[in-house]
Parts: sequence; C-alpha cells; structure tokens
Amino acid sequence: MGIHSNSRGKLSRPPPIVQRPRRLSLDRSAAQTAGGTMAATAGASCLPASQRLPASGAGVRSRVRAAMAAVGCAPGRGGVPRRSLQPLVCRSSSAATGTGGSGRMEDYNTAMKRMMRNPYEYHHDLGMNYAVISDSLIVGSQPQKPEDIDHLKDEENVAYILCLQQDKDIDYWGIDFQAVVTRCKELGIHHMRRPAVDFDPDSLRTQLPKAVSALEWAISQGKGRVYIHCTAGLGRAPAVAICYMFWFENMDLTTAYDKLTSIRPCGPSKKAIRAATYDLAKGDPNKQAFDTLPEHAFAGVSASERKLIQDRVRALYKA
Repeated sequence: MGIHSNSRGKLSRPPPIVQRPRRLSLDRSAAQTAGGTMAATAGASCLPASQRLPASGAGVRSRVRAAMAAVGCAPGRGGVPRRSLQPLVCRSSSAATGTGGSGRMEDYNTAMKRMMRNPYEYHHDLGMNYAVISDSLIVGSQPQKPEDIDHLKDEENVAYILCLQQDKDIDYWGIDFQAVVTRCKELGIHHMRRPAVDFDPDSLRTQLPKAVSALEWAISQGKGRVYIHCTAGLGRAPAVAICYMFWFENMDLTTAYDKLTSIRPCGPSKKAIRAATYDLAKGDPNKQAFDTLPEHAFAGVSASERKLIQDRVRALYKA
C-alpha cells in the first residue's frame, strides 16, 4: 500500500529516490531526509512543502483570493499532518489533462496551506494519485480523464467511485466530468456524488454523515473497491475514510487517523470529524453546544453511541 500516481513527471525538490519501471519506491532512510519531511517518489501528486507561504504581494493575494473563491473555501482548522516514515510506492502511466497550469496550482496550494494549516501540496500536472488504504478502500485525487477510470477498474478492481467535489471544483481544473462519468457507466462502475465545500470544516461536518453513508453502503455490497476522492485527496476524501474507520471499524479517532495518514500523509480536519460524531451520537435537541466541549471530546465513543451512529448513518442512504 502507498501513494500511487498514473502520470509521469518530475517533482520539485525531490529527495533521493530509487526508480524502477512503472513502480517507484522510496526506502525509509530517504523518507527521513530534510529533517523528517515526507519523501515522495517521482510521479506522486501530493507532497509536503515548506510551511513558509509564498512572499505576499498584491498579485499573489489577488490570485489566492480567486482560487479561494473558485473552490468556495472558508476559514477553518485542519488536523496536524503526521508525516509517514513508511516506504512509499507509486505507479505511473500517463500524462495529466485539464487546465492545471503552474499559476493555478500555486494559487490552489497557497489557499490550501492557509485554510487547512498543513504543508501538503497538490500537483495536478502529474495526474491522478491515490493510496490503497485497505482491501475495500482507496483514497485519492480527482480522476482527470476517462483513461483514469480504466486504470482504476483494471489495476485496482474499483467498482464504486465516491466524488466529494462541487461543480466549481471540477470546473476550476477544466476536467471533462461528463466524459469521466460516462466511462464509469460503460465499465459498470457505480459513480456517486456527495459534495462538500473545499477547505470548509463546517461544510465537511455537515456532509460527513451522508458521505460515509454512501461509502458504507458501497463497501457492504462486496463487489469491488471503493475509490473516494475530492480534488487533491488531502482533506475531504481522507476525512470521510477516517470517519468510516472510526464509526464502522471499531477504532477510536486517533487510531483511524494515524492509520490512514501513515499510508497517505495528509491533514484532514479532526475537529470536523469529532463534530460530526457528536451530531450523530447526541440526539437531544437541548444538548450542549459542541464548541463548548473539551478539545478532544468525541475522539472516542461508547458501544451504545457507536451503534446509534451506525444506525443513523445507514438510514441516511436508505432515505
């Protein structure tokens, strides 16, 4: 398991790598270079960058505001990224598509760092990238073209795709979304959408139960893997996967969070996950406001609360 990509390209500021045909790997020592910064293999599209943001200026600020508006982001706090020292594996095959120019990527990544407060970057030009989390679940970035769907079907036995993007997210990158959905139908892949606003923990909190409901239903069918994605696969998609692991696989939040981020380094909002857990576990309309609770409240749940959460999440898909 590890980070995957279906594109070719060179990464900026890469650490030493070991390259083999089609499959690229990085050993533990390389991952520990640069003061512990996550090492990425050539072709991977999500990698940590310096915490320092680009120099401020009118041009940069205006482009960042445009990028924020394009994805509909709002202020929020993301979880602290946990950098993995596990070996990373990446697969590459074809070039990216759409309009992911360097200026567009720079603006998006600057917005992501400011709003989510983590060091990771999205490299659209390197194509779709993903990480296999379990036998039933894959988390990754947006498919960019019909060939990406063929790759997921043929190489990873994907039978369901869960998209968390809004229309504006897809339009921002110039993706021919209809062509992607059409290819899913042709290959018998069930495509689902549960959009949430990018970089917005309040929107994520609201949409997590619905997204996890769709994910749980798809996994329960047992027909193949589920590919869950947002734009970069660094915020919304991993948050949904972590929620599923937390609510349905008898883990506490810390265990689920650490398991996923050790495979795919990213920084989804723990607060949004805890808040969504609280919303489902407490049905009392007079309940205490979540923001008044201790910092780590609802990072774990009782057996009765877990059962209530599962029943409510399953009921959302039936509705």
